Amino acid sequence: MSDSPEGALSSPDTGKFEALLHSARALIFDCDGTLVKTPDLYGKGWRKAFRNAGLDMELAWYHLRAGMSEHVLMDAYEQEHNVKLDRERTVQDLRTALLQDMPSVREIREIASVARRFHGLKPMAVASGGPREIVRASLDAAGLLQLFDTVVTIDDVNNAKPAPDLFLEAAERLGVATRFCLVFEDSPQGLQAAGNAGMSVIDVNGLI
Repeated sequence: MSDSPEGALSSPDTGKFEALLHSARALIFDCDGTLVKTPDLYGKGWRKAFRNAGLDMELAWYHLRAGMSEHVLMDAYEQEHNVKLDRERTVQDLRTALLQDMPSVREIREIASVARRFHGLKPMAVASGGPREIVRASLDAAGLLQLFDTVVTIDDVNNAKPAPDLFLEAAERLGVATRFCLVFEDSPQGLQAAGNAGMSVIDVNGLI
């Protein structure tokens, strides 16, 4: 993936992958598009929320921005379309749509298997730019929530990715120095955030 920061593992090099896993003292996973198959779910949810506001949002537009936190994505839409959203209603409509479709959420096997492999062996966290209610519900629906020592969401920090806040908070909760944390990410802003946090990072797009 061309947007991977310098030092990110972005190809299925088994030897390097295993070396990174062995040397890491803690593992931190993004949620959407990394552990669970939710980008299409979010795309449908956003489209419905914008439609309720009398606006159109193309799925292709969303997928170029998948992984953005709610208000970051709305910032982009407002700026590009010169409109003003009722943000409280839009977010509520989005989350209602997501929760209705939550039973359909499935894990991304290649990455979820890593979490299962190291459950109980290394401290592990989820660090997601999504809201707590949705992140925990999606992990629970996929049968993954119990694998993690802590779940950090945008509700717990001041700044969304690519700021490092989510990953720094996860490392602090796990009690592991950032240089010993290994991150799994799928989005450009998430990969950049991990680099900004001083962590090793694996671009999962090369693994799934």
